Amino acid sequence: MAQLYLVRHGQASFGAADYDKLSEIGHQQSVLLGQYFAHRDIKFDSVVTGDMRRHKETAAGIQKGGESSIPVITDAGWNEFDFNAVVSSYLALNPTMRPAGDAPRADFYRLLKNAMLAWSKQEIGQELPESWSEFTGRVAGAVERICASENKNVLVASSGGAIAITMMNMLGLTVEKTVNFNLQIKNTSINHFFFNRDGIQLSSFNNVGHLDLPEHKALITYS
Repeated sequence: MAQLYLVRHGQASFGAADYDKLSEIGHQQSVLLGQYFAHRDIKFDSVVTGDMRRHKETAAGIQKGGESSIPVITDAGWNEFDFNAVVSSYLALNPTMRPAGDAPRADFYRLLKNAMLAWSKQEIGQELPESWSEFTGRVAGAVERICASENKNVLVASSGGAIAITMMNMLGLTVEKTVNFNLQIKNTSINHFFFNRDGIQLSSFNNVGHLDLPEHKALITYS
């Protein structure tokens, strides 16, 4: 069977004016992952990203670290959902749930979880760019395009939501478990699958072997 390495983007710029770019840590994570692949002689015949800046910068860092230059294919099916719009829609109906500006980051993750669950139940979202079912469907379509390809080793740089939906569709997870998966996926983690034209099978989840070293553990992040 062929292999899919589905990687979450490096740390983005949480709290900055433009979230959709890697932080300095995000760039470091991506280069280290490329070096990790190169040291293990893991080579790719296809590199795919969503069309978000953080996806493309992550793929570029991986290729820099691995000293490769494979042309990148853009597939918007791997894009993250518009979490700002989902949270805003949720807060419009639940204004008391808004965390204070100096609240710990865990409060913002709790807000995102509640908003996603409400979105999946169609309690919010009539004005959103896409429904929950549209989101899950487009991610499924992106996976199907990988499975239908002739490639044997595919790298995809995407986001936590798309990775969690891939797990949900493959394993038949509940929405709540899927949201929990989403919130625990580490930046530049490797989610390894085998695939053929019939579908995909999970090999490993949320691996950060390139960061799980004493000198790099401070680089393990979730945003």
